[in-house]
Amino acid sequence: MPLYVIDKPITLHILTQLRDKYTDQINFRKNLVRLGRILGYEISNTLDYEIVEVETPLGVKTKGVDITDLNNIVIINILRAAVPLVEGLLKAFPKARQGVIGASRVEVDGKEVPKDMDVYIYYKKIPDIRAKVDNVIIADPMIATASTMLKVLEEVVKANPKRIYIVSIISSEYGVNKILSKYPFIYLFTVAIDPELNNKGYILPGLGDAGDRAFG
Repeated sequence: MPLYVIDKPITLHILTQLRDKYTDQINFRKNLVRLGRILGYEISNTLDYEIVEVETPLGVKTKGVDITDLNNIVIINILRAAVPLVEGLLKAFPKARQGVIGASRVEVDGKEVPKDMDVYIYYKKIPDIRAKVDNVIIADPMIATASTMLKVLEEVVKANPKRIYIVSIISSEYGVNKILSKYPFIYLFTVAIDPELNNKGYILPGLGDAGDRAFG
């Protein structure tokens, strides 16, 4: 199944602190880092591995696991809200190569919930993605209308990586369905799926603007 909702007690505990409007900027960032690390470990459960044999300091041989795909990770950071999330992912994938995409969306304030938003990519620096070898992880804390994520996916899918992962903290039902209906092969990891979007395209109940809360 391409959708993984990591709603364990510890992730929900951290998410509750993120949702709380009284959580300060420093602790908001720290909690994004914590969830990035946890979600990274969850992703590692889906990577390719081999059974290997090692010898302990006591001279005894034993079987173990080598996750070979840890050498084939590319993390793409959607600025700016994803910066702390990526910091956590890098603790799980220290050998990962990194890319950065700067994207902005045209803000709306209409009477109806926007289904699509205009997105402009103003900066892009992505390492070479090896076709059918690299596992690409795209990080964005909030997936609302999914307009930004779909714009980024257009770039990534063309490289034909082995797997594509999306890592978010909160995703809207609409955004999840929109992504997986177009790209059913993508692995989407999130902590929560919220039911609504407001007339500005923000997730409800959500946690506010993740970028503003993390960096001011």
